Amino acid sequence: MASEFWLTDAQFERLRPFLPSKPRGVPRVDDRRVISGIVHVLISGGRWIDAPPIYGPRKTLYNRWVRWAKAGVWMRAFEELAASGGPPAELMLDSTWAKAHRSATGGKGGLRPTGIGRSRGGPTTKLHALVDGLGRLVAFMITPGQRGDAPVAADLIQAAPASATLAADRAYDSDVLRRLLRARGTTPVIPNAPYRKRLHPFDPEPYKRRNLVERAFCRIKDFRRVATRYDKLACTYAAAVALAAIIVWWL
Repeated sequence: MASEFWLTDAQFERLRPFLPSKPRGVPRVDDRRVISGIVHVLISGGRWIDAPPIYGPRKTLYNRWVRWAKAGVWMRAFEELAASGGPPAELMLDSTWAKAHRSATGGKGGLRPTGIGRSRGGPTTKLHALVDGLGRLVAFMITPGQRGDAPVAADLIQAAPASATLAADRAYDSDVLRRLLRARGTTPVIPNAPYRKRLHPFDPEPYKRRNLVERAFCRIKDFRRVATRYDKLACTYAAAVALAAIIVWWL
């Protein structure tokens, strides 16, 4: 079992402005304690029912987590905190897979997409991410695991501030993507695919820093509920990624 996690006073004060305000009536259970319990579960990967009693009722942790995930609270907090770093000078782009646990599959979801696909490794979800020059996650998208990288990249790039350079591996070597980057004033740092006849300029020096995105994936997957997906809905899994990124980089 992972050791107990607690938000510091400074961390909670930074997060507080992004939390929903409580309407008149019964005071809400202590936010700092509940959010600390939620983060503990995300790190440990345990069941909500097994959360240590020091965090209060397990049902409160679960209900708060799911309600705020569906309401977009965690995503909005991540987006605003990530934007507070200012426009990045450089960005790194890549994707990684997360195995979907059997408890995450089979959900109907209604109008809410599940973001789980089938690949050779079984049911998976793919996390597409942009990382800045300090190795901090600044934007991400969740798709089914079989989705290709380049088709998703354009939407992800447009969701982030324009940077001077963007480094990505040759899976992103697309003329459409290169034109998009140049239109935003961004220099693509992308190796040419082997099948290319007309080669694009490529500078290997800034490309060496692309490993920052790989290191970011390693850090965020220290949260076991990010490394393995247990949530049926894409919005809930995306909330886990958002809250993990907030704790690691933005508080």
